[in-house]
This record gives sequence, structure tokens and C-alpha cells, in this order.
Amino acid sequence: MQVFINVKSIGKRKPILAKEPYELPDDINTLKDLITTIVTKEVHKYNERGVDEMLIPFLSDAQIKDQSTAGKVGFGRLYSDKKAHLEKAINVALVAFVDGLFKVVINEREIEGLDTQINLQENDLLTFIRLTFLAGRMW
Repeated sequence: MQVFINVKSIGKRKPILAKEPYELPDDINTLKDLITTIVTKEVHKYNERGVDEMLIPFLSDAQIKDQSTAGKVGFGRLYSDKKAHLEKAINVALVAFVDGLFKVVINEREIEGLDTQINLQENDLLTFIRLTFLAGRMW
């Protein structure tokens, strides 16, 4: 089933990702299933990437201009072949949700608990909102 994922950070002018298509299996019943499935897919994608071996890295003027609008200009190089641990990543994501570090909204309805039943349909919009805590002095 194809859904769309929207990832946003509170306090950022632009979303990290705009509405992006994403393939999910049909057997997702709870928010915990959804988070576990997405983390599993993303860890596999991360672990399949290769180390960048570009001899002489460079950025074109267009790439520099495009990246500067996001606030960071970089080569996007991969310097390590370190792999992510799947079970640890799933646990971290679930604890982060329980601790309130991000919210999940499905078609404008916030999902508040990991065991909440969800009924995903084709072309649903999933929004993940990462919450950023302010830091500073109290006085």
C-alpha cells in the first residue's frame, strides 16, 4: 500500500521532507506496528548504503545555492561503513515516542498511544512532527 509521509520539525521554516510517497505492507494494525515497520525499512536502507569513495569531491554552484537555502552546505559524503542495529533503533524510536519527542498524525488525527488501533488506507498522509525543546537560562 502506498501512503505519503510528511516529516516536519517545529521551529523550522521548511519541512525536512515534503510529502513523499512511501510503501507499507497491509498488515499494520497499531501505531507500534507502524513505527516498527518504518524504522525497519529505514535501517535496512541505511545499512545498504555504501561508503563514499569520491576522489575529488566538489559541489556545483547550483548545489551550493540549493543547499544554502536549507541552512547547511555539505558534500553528503559517507565516511563510515558502520551499520545500524535494528532492535536498538526500534527500541529508541518507541521510547522517543513515549517520551514525547515526536508526534504522529494520520490524516489530521493525532495518534496518542503505541497500542492505538489504526486503519491505514491507500494514499493516507502520515505526518511525523519532531519536537524541539528550547534551551537557555531561566534568569
